[in-house]
Amino acid sequence: MKHINHIIIFICISFLIFYSNGFSAFASQEYTLSGKTMGTFYTIKFISSKKHSLPLWKARVDQRLKDINKRLSMYDPESELSLFNRQEIKIPVKVSSDFYRIMLTAKNLYHLTGGSWDGTVKPLVDLWGFGTKKRITKIPESDKIAIALSKIGFHHIDINPKHTLLKNAGIFLDLGSIAKGYGVDALARLFTSSGIHDVLVEIGGELAGFGTNKKGNPWSVGISKPDKQFSNQKFYKIVQLNNNAIATSGNYRNFFEINKKIYSHIIDPKTGFPVDNKIASVSVISKNCTFADGLATALMVMDVKKALDLVNRLEDTECLIIQKKTTKFVSRMSDKFDRFVKK
Repeated sequence: MKHINHIIIFICISFLIFYSNGFSAFASQEYTLSGKTMGTFYTIKFISSKKHSLPLWKARVDQRLKDINKRLSMYDPESELSLFNRQEIKIPVKVSSDFYRIMLTAKNLYHLTGGSWDGTVKPLVDLWGFGTKKRITKIPESDKIAIALSKIGFHHIDINPKHTLLKNAGIFLDLGSIAKGYGVDALARLFTSSGIHDVLVEIGGELAGFGTNKKGNPWSVGISKPDKQFSNQKFYKIVQLNNNAIATSGNYRNFFEINKKIYSHIIDPKTGFPVDNKIASVSVISKNCTFADGLATALMVMDVKKALDLVNRLEDTECLIIQKKTTKFVSRMSDKFDRFVKK
């Protein structure tokens, strides 16, 4: 009789465990958060079988973004970045973990791309009217371009152990081309470190997707067709992310025209001129959105063949380069980019 009772108890416990697991899976739901940051918008979707307080999560997200902006904002005169830009030459300065982490990625990008990505290019950006100054009506004179070129160079910054930075020249640091990517990475870590492993984070078009969506599939995201007309916005490709990030850089929205010639906001740090290589946009998929964000900008500057050769040498990194050829777009992909494209 005892034996039968044990069997009955075991069956009941097994049923409860099965029922509980089945109910949890069934109860999984998608949560969505959104808000403003870095002059743009963020959207976060996450899946969980547990009940969550969206107001509490939004407060955590907004506080994390506030912390990052306090470190990296170029527009806040008291941000850590602004203080660093005012720091005297040859005087070491202790920086936060956020600042130090993004600077390590910045240094890697600078050397990996042979200077095609350079976080000190702001004097040239301003000179061409794409910074905080007004748009220009004529091309800058060659001597002014030469002066601006003499004021840039990420190699003038020493990144030392124990979170210490030092400037060897009077350069001006602007991390805007990787700040959104860093924000995406930081928010993704916020969720995954809290036990939420199915999450999609977007800040201004830069994204990271971990785990799967509610249907159990990789997160699907669109790469926009690089069209200058907002009304003609379409997706060029749909890609799937699973523990990956994607960032896109393009010149089809921020430009000006003088004497029927288009000048892009993407400046070549070597020549001092806006790029003119017919590249309309570059999308990079990598494990890290900070890296993908900066690399997408660098590939916009580079020759297409050299850009593809570089990406094909990198692990866990792929790219899609879209060029404008007369009236149509032509795409070039790195060797394994196609495996991310949704069929």
